[in-house]
Amino acid sequence: MTVNDNLMVAGGFQGELICKHINQPGVAFCTKISTDENAITNAVDVYHNPSGSKRVMTANNDAQVRVFDAVNFACLSRFTFPWSVNNTSVSPDGRLVAVLGDSPECSIADAESGKVLSNLKGHLDYSFASAWHPNGQILATGNQDTTCRLWDVRNLSESFAVLKGRMGAIRAIRFSSDGQFMAMTEPADFVHIFDAESDYARGQEIDLFGEIAGISFSPDSEALFVGVADRTYGSLLEFNRKRHDHQYLNCMF
Repeated sequence: MTVNDNLMVAGGFQGELICKHINQPGVAFCTKISTDENAITNAVDVYHNPSGSKRVMTANNDAQVRVFDAVNFACLSRFTFPWSVNNTSVSPDGRLVAVLGDSPECSIADAESGKVLSNLKGHLDYSFASAWHPNGQILATGNQDTTCRLWDVRNLSESFAVLKGRMGAIRAIRFSSDGQFMAMTEPADFVHIFDAESDYARGQEIDLFGEIAGISFSPDSEALFVGVADRTYGSLLEFNRKRHDHQYLNCMF
């Protein structure tokens, strides 16, 4: 699920796509985008293309990436990959899309044509998460090999940093809107936060209890929210940035 400019988009286990304007009553659009038996909608993204038009992108287990118009919800294009697509994320300028799935390699493609421009090599297993730094130059990818790799789009021959989790796959990654922090989660119990301004050398680990449903920074980067999907301890946790003498302690929540 994602929200952008009052448009909330969610995907389902049977290939569903549901769109709702959160400032309007009712559902704006609801469909099943694939009849494939294995058509789980693994990820959704809302972005603006280079001309400023709003788009919705979906990543599905049927190895398809689809792009929809966010006004009339017509399917504008679809791109096929050789493996199930677990995650996509579009760069801040709307020109590039990172495509990750059941492959150790991650693809960087043109967001308009779907043409693969580069394949990122370094991960050892399947990938599940990605996020772009707000400056558009850094891409973070999360993998089942328990690592998050950081890539500079100006040199994609190899990752410039490898950030390790504790024991599980990296299932979600988010950057704060000011670009100072990056957070990544494992399937359960652990959230890791890194200070981008220290070249990701400084970090903090949040140890909680339960399966993690997702993470999100507040728009002002003041808080980090963690969804816990545990049957007993299900909750939404809020962590706020610490202050000392009215100054921020970087990477402390």
